Amino acid sequence: MSTAPAKNLSRPPRDTRMDIMRGYLQLVIFASHAYGSFIGGWMIHASWGFSDSSEQFVFLSGFTLGSVFALKASRQGLGAASWDMLGRAARLYRTHLIVMALFFSMLVLACEVSSRLPMEAQRLGWGTFIAHPFLALPGLLVMLYQPAFMGILPIFIWCMALLPLFAWGERRIGNGALAISFAVYLASWVFWIELPALGQGTKIGFNPLTWQFVFLFGAWLGHRALRFGQALPPMRWLTVAAASLVLAGIYLRVGWYGWFPLPAPFAENVWIVGKDTIALPRLLHALALAWLVSVFVPREADWMHGAVARWMATIGRYSLQVFCLGLFLSWGCTAVFRLWPAAWWLDPVLIAVGVVILGGYARQLDARRGSGRQVAAA
Repeated sequence: MSTAPAKNLSRPPRDTRMDIMRGYLQLVIFASHAYGSFIGGWMIHASWGFSDSSEQFVFLSGFTLGSVFALKASRQGLGAASWDMLGRAARLYRTHLIVMALFFSMLVLACEVSSRLPMEAQRLGWGTFIAHPFLALPGLLVMLYQPAFMGILPIFIWCMALLPLFAWGERRIGNGALAISFAVYLASWVFWIELPALGQGTKIGFNPLTWQFVFLFGAWLGHRALRFGQALPPMRWLTVAAASLVLAGIYLRVGWYGWFPLPAPFAENVWIVGKDTIALPRLLHALALAWLVSVFVPREADWMHGAVARWMATIGRYSLQVFCLGLFLSWGCTAVFRLWPAAWWLDPVLIAVGVVILGGYARQLDARRGSGRQVAAA
């Protein structure tokens, strides 16, 4: 991602396709976080392959922010682009702390109100904070204490803070910067190098030493798309390879479920589907899905202007806000499933209600933003 001044760079039109995909991913993340849901457990693509929505969301964020960074660097210089990106990371860090405080407050209130959810905060990894708050607070502030549901935003913060350094390295050694990023990923994955978790019973859900490559590879492609009009040229062999990998994922998943007379040739293990350090097959599967979407879903189509697609795109435009609200709704669904495990009908009802709430929230944000623009124009 060269950051040398390039006056020919201009802001591209908004890609509705990416907004729709981000909206879809947010709804899938919400359903998958509702533990105990049949919909979230079986009716999402993670159940039929090696990767899930997290990889796609991190990749798309890198793609978008990489192009944003490159555009600002071409117009105002590397320093201005770096300060802008670090400012975005700081604002996201503030959001992360607010979400953690509200989530913990919700758990404490739930334990007080319902005697059927005892020790819920401890179950989700908040025991260290409850027992030793002053010892746990530094871990929270440096994002190395991550109770359940609290591991995704730190990886974005770390990667956004790393992007200026990556851009500087790319400016100095070209694509060698991406090679270094992949080498760090590979070494961390092979030798299982992880950051220490500073909370008892918790772990770093997304190892930044490996997940950084997903983000930075997306950023590298984002700048290429900005500069050349496409991230990569059409390659039929790559499409065939990507489709083959996706089919292999379906085949192995079905075998792991025991639905074949013969067992799968490989057992399910962390070297294939491990998420914390994003195993190499998992990474390749996620990139294969992204490639197939880029090949077979056009940038513009009539169906993208239908009510459902426009609604999904609105969710995608406010993916951070929707994601944060979705965390609370997901835990609420999980709690209901635990309290009434036999009420199977609650699953589709709660997931549907959650989807409607998230979509309505995004539309409200969009309307508020539109009103603000009208006032500014007046």
